[in-house]
Amino acid sequence: PLIGNYGIPAEELDEHGLAKFFESNHKIWVSALIVGELCATPSHWRQKQTLNEWMVQHNIPGISGIDTRALTKLIRENGTILGKVVQSSVASLNGLQFKDQNARNLVAEVSTKKSLTYNPTGSPRICAIDCGLKLNQIRCFLDRGCRIDVVPWNQELDCKNFDGLFLSNGPGDPVMCKNTVENIQKVLKCSNVKPIFGICLGHQLLSTAIGCRTYKLKYGNRGHNLPCIHHGT
Repeated sequence: PLIGNYGIPAEELDEHGLAKFFESNHKIWVSALIVGELCATPSHWRQKQTLNEWMVQHNIPGISGIDTRALTKLIRENGTILGKVVQSSVASLNGLQFKDQNARNLVAEVSTKKSLTYNPTGSPRICAIDCGLKLNQIRCFLDRGCRIDVVPWNQELDCKNFDGLFLSNGPGDPVMCKNTVENIQKVLKCSNVKPIFGICLGHQLLSTAIGCRTYKLKYGNRGHNLPCIHHGT
């Protein structure tokens, strides 16, 4: 089995207080994990735990022995599907409640709750709106000598306090991030023009701020397999 065959490394922090080997500090963001087969004997020189032990530590349920290919085909044809991992011998699942993630502000759930500054004497000064930011994005700025201020998704922004604005990736629908969009619009109106750049959801938030509308495609698409065509050129 491939899932879990490297195991889980130690939750060590680097000189900036960032987890060395994870994209988030000491947090598993999935609600549950479904795999076809789980590796119980991982092999890697950094391994400190098995995947199962790590999930137990963080109180995350999981299930194996599932035909994930069949499940993937079902999701591919029907789009995102609400589901539960249930431990029960009862045949009927009537009465179970499902929470529609599209009705939740997922960005508010994953964003930092307070502002954090890294490399305070660095330059240029970057304001990063955390919509689900990955730690390596912070490292990329730090490696280039930047000061980076990571702020919550709904933080009011002052153009005088940064040289550039970074809009991170994140989960969910940009329409749910009304505060973020309004704050971006204020930056766009600043007389002192500041560069703005984003990744994934960050692009969608910037597009929404300038009046564009986004919608979810049925299938997952990537630029390398679905090229954009600019008609008229």
